[in-house]
Amino acid sequence: MEIRAEQVGKKYRKEWIFRRVALTLTAGSSYTFVGPNGSGKSTLLQLLAGSLPLTEGQLSYRQQDTVIEPDNWFRHVNIAAPYLELVEELSLDELLTFHQTFKPFKAGFTPEIVAEQLLLGHARHKEIKYFSSGMKQRVKLGLAFFSEAPIVILDEPTSNLDRQGVAWYQEQVRQLIKPAVSIAGHSAQLLLIGSNQPEEYDFCPNVLNMTQWK
Repeated sequence: MEIRAEQVGKKYRKEWIFRRVALTLTAGSSYTFVGPNGSGKSTLLQLLAGSLPLTEGQLSYRQQDTVIEPDNWFRHVNIAAPYLELVEELSLDELLTFHQTFKPFKAGFTPEIVAEQLLLGHARHKEIKYFSSGMKQRVKLGLAFFSEAPIVILDEPTSNLDRQGVAWYQEQVRQLIKPAVSIAGHSAQLLLIGSNQPEEYDFCPNVLNMTQWK
């Protein structure tokens, strides 16, 4: 899987958030976008996910030599971000079961196994609205980590996580960038992170500062 951004820019009203972004992002690698608040990290990640329209430039997804149509991008992307909401009226078990109807889990994972991987096996039958902010963040991350898709986008991934949660995140995120095809049979993924916290991306070889596109 590959994402190509060609002279991409985003403007709100009369203010350019960034311009002339030119990138080729390939599976098996990880990329972190850093920069001060307001520099456009979250906006760029949403553009790359296909959830925001471009103001200028072109964006394409390619799987080998095949160009993926924009209407189908969502099938190839898992995203976790503080601004994304969970269906809080559902229990964790119900949420995981519902989620896998449109975004299947990786081979070998079931809702029960995912709940255990989230360290939330004890809360499977508890409604999401009663979860703490840290528990909700682990659920968002888990849906991104354990669902089958070639692209994983994480925006401020350790928001609301305590020390145990940060350690859990660091352990799980490193599994995404292993270069070899796993025993389960799914290929290495393309990982994109928006962050200003080194503990969220200290393993990442490609760190891109948003200020270069101002």
